[in-house]
Amino acid sequence: MTMALEDILSQTRVLVVDDNAALRGVLRVSLQAFGCARVTETGTVTQALELLKSQPVDLVITDWKMKPRDGIDLVSSIRSPLTSPCPGLPVIMLTAYADTDRIRQARRAGVNAFLIKPVTAAALAGCLRDVLTGEHNIVECDTYVGPERRMADRTDQTVPAAQLTASH
Repeated sequence: MTMALEDILSQTRVLVVDDNAALRGVLRVSLQAFGCARVTETGTVTQALELLKSQPVDLVITDWKMKPRDGIDLVSSIRSPLTSPCPGLPVIMLTAYADTDRIRQARRAGVNAFLIKPVTAAALAGCLRDVLTGEHNIVECDTYVGPERRMADRTDQTVPAAQLTASH
């Protein structure tokens, strides 16, 4: 028997990383509306990495464009089994840029899925469902743990069509 998304979210600890406090708040409220009671927010990659060392997290939703360190830096740090306490942690990337080169770059870093801004509730729900209930090919090696990165070169599978169409 498969658990409903609401049941999964009620047990999921989500970390939202974005330097825009208003967007963090919108995501927190949306996640809570979907039944996720445990949402933590940080405004920087450094804060996020420190938090990941000190408390359990089941999912990270991060913005790409942040300063001084960006979301790609965060994903790369999470995926390193040498330094990360949770290298297999699922990561959803927020971005306003949906071009193929950026999507490939993020896939190579180890992103599980994308949310294209502006984010709609339907796009967020679909992305959460895909990441939390879907099957994923996880690769483990000395320097990387995370989703299969070879898909980064397959443009037909870089972003599920539902995520692109639901978020525009």
